[in-house]
Amino acid sequence: MYINFWYPAALSEELKDEPIRARILGQNFVVFRDSKGQAHTLSDTCPHRGGALSAGVIRDDCIQCPYHGWRYDGEGYCRRIPSLGKDAKIPKRARVDAYPTQEQNGIVFTFLGDLEEKKRPPIMPIKELEDPESWRANWITYEADINFERSIENGLDAAHNEFVHPTHGHEGADEDYQVNYLDFVDNMFGEKKWGFGFWHAFKSPASTKEGPQIKEASDERMAGSGIVGPNQMWTYIVFNENSEFRQYMFECPVEQDHVKIFLVNMRKMMLDENMDQAIADRCMAIAKQDIAILEKLNPVLTPASNTKEFLVPADEPCIRYRKLLDGWKKKGWKINSKKVDANNGKKAYAIPSPGRNKQKGWVLDKIPLS
Repeated sequence: MYINFWYPAALSEELKDEPIRARILGQNFVVFRDSKGQAHTLSDTCPHRGGALSAGVIRDDCIQCPYHGWRYDGEGYCRRIPSLGKDAKIPKRARVDAYPTQEQNGIVFTFLGDLEEKKRPPIMPIKELEDPESWRANWITYEADINFERSIENGLDAAHNEFVHPTHGHEGADEDYQVNYLDFVDNMFGEKKWGFGFWHAFKSPASTKEGPQIKEASDERMAGSGIVGPNQMWTYIVFNENSEFRQYMFECPVEQDHVKIFLVNMRKMMLDENMDQAIADRCMAIAKQDIAILEKLNPVLTPASNTKEFLVPADEPCIRYRKLLDGWKKKGWKINSKKVDANNGKKAYAIPSPGRNKQKGWVLDKIPLS
């Protein structure tokens, strides 16, 4: 798991008048709105006596700790310590980590790290949301007991559809099956250094369904997939110029072995809102096919070395993804989960926030990094 990236914390529609606890990167956070509707994200641990801020209430645009009533604003500054009296001067160390928070694509994202703004990676935009006459959206969230890297690699795997998804392939019965040429492209949603993408042609059974928007006489399809950072992925499936799915996945590593996925599924067909549930059900049926395989992978985590798996040319997207992860590890952005787990229950940590670049003497230690 890595710091210095944007992570989904909640759907925008979920964040209302009460604070929400979000579990990300093995740590707890509190997400809340102020009176102007602005979303904020703070470390969930009150530095006074360890109270969970997410169990508190919102008072005067601050989150109030349920234990002793300390109040913290959206920037993490303590604004009130009741035991000191109404007009008491608040010590500077009475502060919690506050993280840049941005709403985009109907999702509340938080930047968990201390990079300055101009050096941060992008959040994938979903331009189709700006064209409701041509595209219809479904927002779907689901969780699974899998490592998020394994989930991302599954989305970058052009070879698994034939065997995992009967609706996509020939159920493993096509004797002429092979993975066609992978045409790699620069990242389509930000600077190249944050990711990559690829396109490939594939075959699937020709559809027998006909209608004003769908008529498939050929089994030839085009698909593309790619990543932005370690946890954002896009997948396009093109049937024809009038029929297309574009999926945007924002993955939240809850723990090393548990992930919550925020999926925005865009469709250029069947635009009637009455089709929303059927499309959502189809997306979940496909997701469950993946989950059934991924929850049984051994080992749970991706191997530390590619030599511990026998890789073939179709695995090139996974290899490129692992090289990017290795680069971010060398920058010191990977969380040392073993050390964190060893101190579980004994010590509270915080993901370093941008505020730590300007102020010293924080109460909670920065989470151990590799």
